[in-house]
Amino acid sequence: MVAYTGIQGQNILIVSSDPTNPVEGQIWYNSTSNLLKGYANIVTNAWASGGNMVTANRAGGAAGTQTAAVTFGGDPNPATTQNYNGTSWTSTGNLNTGRFHIGGCGTQTAALAAGGYTGAGSTATEKFNGTSWTNNPTGLNTARYGLYVFGIQTAAIAATGNNGATYPTTAESFNGSTWTSVNPVNTARDNSAGAGIQTAGLLFGGNNPGPTAATESWNGTSWTTVNSMNTARYNLGGAGTQTSSLAFGGATPSSTGATESWNGTSWTTSPGSMSTARNGLAGCGSQTAALAAGGETTVSVTTTEEWTGESVQVRTITVS
Repeated sequence: MVAYTGIQGQNILIVSSDPTNPVEGQIWYNSTSNLLKGYANIVTNAWASGGNMVTANRAGGAAGTQTAAVTFGGDPNPATTQNYNGTSWTSTGNLNTGRFHIGGCGTQTAALAAGGYTGAGSTATEKFNGTSWTNNPTGLNTARYGLYVFGIQTAAIAATGNNGATYPTTAESFNGSTWTSVNPVNTARDNSAGAGIQTAGLLFGGNNPGPTAATESWNGTSWTTVNSMNTARYNLGGAGTQTSSLAFGGATPSSTGATESWNGTSWTTSPGSMSTARNGLAGCGSQTAALAAGGETTVSVTTTEEWTGESVQVRTITVS
């Protein structure tokens, strides 16, 4: 038997206020509140209802964060633009060219919309300032819809899509003024999702002509095929970064609420599925705070859901 005197642990720091930059696993005693506290990884992994959209839409674009988002385009209201403040939606200035299966990225006050379906594939590119849209003088080099766009308003990547006859592997880079062709993706598809910035992105899921789980990583120069998602699907939502992404919803081809997280190497299916299974939803935000808006069940819906994933938080330690 080991004697208690032989058991040694770490000293617990006594402080009058919580540390400003604690590390995960750190424990301390707050002498002001007389509480034992720790910095721990809290697993939530759940979707919760948000405020309903003003107008039901599917296959629209999105940009921003969970508490400051914008959605635009879609069917059956292809010019509609709506802003979200974390609680409710407000209608704002319409797109100049109404379309759906549109690509979008950026922030609520500096969004980019590119491509889409107007009866045929479009090259239209527009910029949003939080209130209204302005046509960019030059559009995409390849007209298409069902493309995915990631990055910011002045530095973005547009990849894949459908030109009405084929699924081009085309990718283009935007510098805030013009689009330039870059190396193509490895797996041709449309209606995929993605995340990231112009020099570090991720593309996942899609259709050609059925659902795919294919995932590709972009390093600013070329695409690399990496581990596939667990659930093949298209018309899904995406959020996050190249190394910390979230995939949710979509069609398998039936609508699903399945949610998966990407850690830079592999996908993990979350036990927290969306409350409303749907496809064609607009997604934005981060892996730990994503937003899913609109989409289609059997009809276009106004449903909004907010995702709370894993986070590191200061927690009070209860002892007895």
